[in-house]
Amino acid sequence: MGYTDQRFDVNLSILFTELPLLERPAAAAAAGFTAVELWWPWIDTPTPAQEELDALKRALDDAGTQLVGLNFYAGQLPGPDRGAVSVPGEESDRFRANIEVVADFAASVGCRALNALYGNRVEGVDPAVQDELALENLVIAARAADRIGAILLIETLNKPESPLYPLVSAPSAIEVVDKVNEATGLGNAKFLLDLYHLAMNDEDLAEVVEKYAARTGHVQIADKPGRGAPGTGELPLEDLLDRLGKAGYRGFVGLEYKAGDAAASFGWLPAGARAAR
Repeated sequence: MGYTDQRFDVNLSILFTELPLLERPAAAAAAGFTAVELWWPWIDTPTPAQEELDALKRALDDAGTQLVGLNFYAGQLPGPDRGAVSVPGEESDRFRANIEVVADFAASVGCRALNALYGNRVEGVDPAVQDELALENLVIAARAADRIGAILLIETLNKPESPLYPLVSAPSAIEVVDKVNEATGLGNAKFLLDLYHLAMNDEDLAEVVEKYAARTGHVQIADKPGRGAPGTGELPLEDLLDRLGKAGYRGFVGLEYKAGDAAASFGWLPAGARAAR
């Protein structure tokens, strides 16, 4: 077991960001990776021009990289926002306008995991109203994902860095997953298990893995503290990924960590283990 038994992908919204978006797939490929993931790349619009979507598809294809994870529109991310699903008014409207755009693009590149960030609590708005709106939007998103044979991901973030985000424990995200699946009957809502965020929330990572591996649709990692590459902090990431594998998880593990020089940050992973199998 160990790192060499995992299927890794590179998050191109946090690594290789010194390069323009369309050059990042080739940079990941040059480092030996064949799978990548992205936050929603157009933070100012949920509905970019078709030419922009086509150019991203070409960049992925030309690099020989497979897009294995994509976020729906999430507002200003990176920035103050943490999604639009539960945010009333214009942001919710933007999320809805984005749903079919994401589904169609994902279908065109064979991406089968779509992440909908829940959104921050809004001052002066009843949390119950936000949760009701979130469920409505997530049901629409789950149906769109199902149309293209994809899963809908619900992610836990961490309270120190995202104090207004309500899903800051594994159980809180699982509760939303259950509500969406109950409402749609599709069963395609899954947990996005991010070991860095869970660690920042002081959760028992081994327990979370054991309890929720079967409900997990995607995994992301970074070391703690610092959100750096594996080995830069204190987390037993190799052991935790082994535990996930033993619990039956066979999906991708997204490298969602910060590095001043992305290409130089992969020393922990042998070159021969970087191409997704």
